[in-house]
Amino acid sequence: MIFLSWHWLLDLGGRFHPLLVHFPIGLLIGAFALEAWNKWRSQSTDYSGVIYLGAGSAVIAAIFGGLLKASGEYEGDLVNQHEFTGYLTAVLSIACAFTYYYRDRLPPRLPFVSLLLCCSSLTVAGHLGASLTHGSDYISAVLPGNQSAEIDADLLAAFSNYNEGDTFPQDQLDRLNLQVRALFAHNCYQCHSTAKRKGGLALDHEEGVFAGGDSGPIIQVGAAAESELIRRLLLPRSDEESMPPKGKILQNEEIDLIRIWIDQGAPWADESLKVFREAPLALTRPDLPAAPAELDHPIDKFVNVYFEEQGMAWPTLIDDRQFIRRAYLDISGLLPSPAAIEAFTKNEAKNKRELLIEELLADKENYVLHWLSFWNDLLRNDYSGTGFITGGRKQITDWLYRSLMEEKPYDQMATELINPGPESEGFVKGIQWRGEVNASQRTELQAAQNISQSLLGLNLKCASCHNSFINNLTLDQAYAFANIFAEEPLEVYRCDKPTGRMAQTGFLYPSLGEVVSDSLKGRLAELASVIVQPENGRLYRTIVNRFWDRLFGRGIVAPVDEMDNLPWSQNLLDWITADFIQNDYSLSQLLSLIHI
Repeated sequence: MIFLSWHWLLDLGGRFHPLLVHFPIGLLIGAFALEAWNKWRSQSTDYSGVIYLGAGSAVIAAIFGGLLKASGEYEGDLVNQHEFTGYLTAVLSIACAFTYYYRDRLPPRLPFVSLLLCCSSLTVAGHLGASLTHGSDYISAVLPGNQSAEIDADLLAAFSNYNEGDTFPQDQLDRLNLQVRALFAHNCYQCHSTAKRKGGLALDHEEGVFAGGDSGPIIQVGAAAESELIRRLLLPRSDEESMPPKGKILQNEEIDLIRIWIDQGAPWADESLKVFREAPLALTRPDLPAAPAELDHPIDKFVNVYFEEQGMAWPTLIDDRQFIRRAYLDISGLLPSPAAIEAFTKNEAKNKRELLIEELLADKENYVLHWLSFWNDLLRNDYSGTGFITGGRKQITDWLYRSLMEEKPYDQMATELINPGPESEGFVKGIQWRGEVNASQRTELQAAQNISQSLLGLNLKCASCHNSFINNLTLDQAYAFANIFAEEPLEVYRCDKPTGRMAQTGFLYPSLGEVVSDSLKGRLAELASVIVQPENGRLYRTIVNRFWDRLFGRGIVAPVDEMDNLPWSQNLLDWITADFIQNDYSLSQLLSLIHI
């Protein structure tokens, strides 16, 4: 009886962790702000008492957090990461308290540095804790384009009619299942997923849904009325068993959708759930919109549509002095000479701005030297650093310089990067690290990551460790892509731990074509052909968007490495991209079109 009572007390104590954890956060962050103010104002006010109290409360909060995890209510990788950073913060806070207690005997900067480290760890632990409590999208979910879509009334009516009829078409059953899984993703994953199995329940994969949680199955296949899931969704929010316990409650239409799915036998579609937006691959050239007669440039016509939609007025046209300065800096990286400025301002030709752009692009040496920095950054071409000392890294500078000087079309440049010769192979070979490294950074995965991010505006790095939290890519997709660059099939590692499964081989977008050759050289040739084809609008939209970002400071899609985000003008992006392809992938022509 004594043990059971003690266990009950431990369980109760653990539940005070969310309350206790805010106290050290306020104290330590506040102490850091006050200490920073001290240093800025050259004051010597002693705030060590606040730090001692913050350190003590951080230790207590960490202990109670450990008790909460020991109760078994929270499981998963995210919980483990939060636990580790919580204990680390407790240790650092104690170390910080000691440095402030003995500050007179220590180097003067050490106490403040220790406080900075403590607060940095505290910030990470707090972020992970907030992700556990509110979901990883707690803040981002309210941003434009991230809100979960409401159930379409016509779609629900169609599903209801099928449910009441004699047959339910298979394609509609698949669609029904994907709609239900999307509801789980937006409303349930924050507590019930592989990363956080609250109550032992994970809803982000088929096995987890049908296995249920610690309390047993959550659905009775074919009988929604008898299913625990429906019972809990219908409970009032005041009931402790109500689901979801916090955040937006499911609407009746959403519950009806889940009810129909269960009554239909809870079918599970083979198709992957697309939680995040995916930009289309196909590209068509849109028609130019109507615009006032004075707007004769195609880009101006599309921008005018945006201005009208936003209720914005056109800015004043820059004068000749501003234009020549901007043109010189953008294209050659140099300032115009006083003589060039005077000649340009006195030139009365109507097309003098177009002629200036042509003149600057014709100065290939300065154009190439200036834009070389853009391509070095984009293609991770470095001149020193990790890898060079052991020969585990190779520059592509000579190839890059010559490609720009010869004005190689972009599709040819991309081809030579993906299926490289000796001079351009550094891009896909990446860095051969010394010693053992995280499995996600082996050279085959670096190749897949480099091509995805640099050429396709797609972040593959998260999916190289686990299914991505920021896009629809999975661990298996990342390894399948990386397998293209491997001499031998890769074993799939999840979070640097072997799974015992061997990776398949395939491109991220199989609709564009297959990569099936038995040899590495053959696979690289096939991959290059698949990626650079005109039907892959993503490749060419990405470079167009990067040029726009370079010239205007912000891309049509932002950030430039996330091309699945909504562009502020899809038609503008598509028109420029189609024009780029029509003009034989000419980078100088693209630069001229955007700049004039």
